[in-house]
Amino acid sequence: MKWYYWVGVILFFVLGVTTLIPAPASKPSFLGYYAHCSFTPISTIICWVIAGAIYWLGKRG
Repeated sequence: MKWYYWVGVILFFVLGVTTLIPAPASKPSFLGYYAHCSFTPISTIICWVIAGAIYWLGKRG
C-alpha cells in the first residue's frame, strides 16, 4: 500500500479520536458531555468510516 493511503488512514483515525476529547464547547454532544465536536459520536464514526474506505481503496489497488 502506498504511503499516501497510510497518511489518509492515520489522519482520519486521529481526527475521529480528537472529536471524543472533552473540551469547552457551546453545547453538549449527543453523549451528554462537552467535546471538541458537538456531533460526537456521529462525527467519530464518519471519520473512522472514511479511514476504513481509504484503507480499503489502498489495499484494493
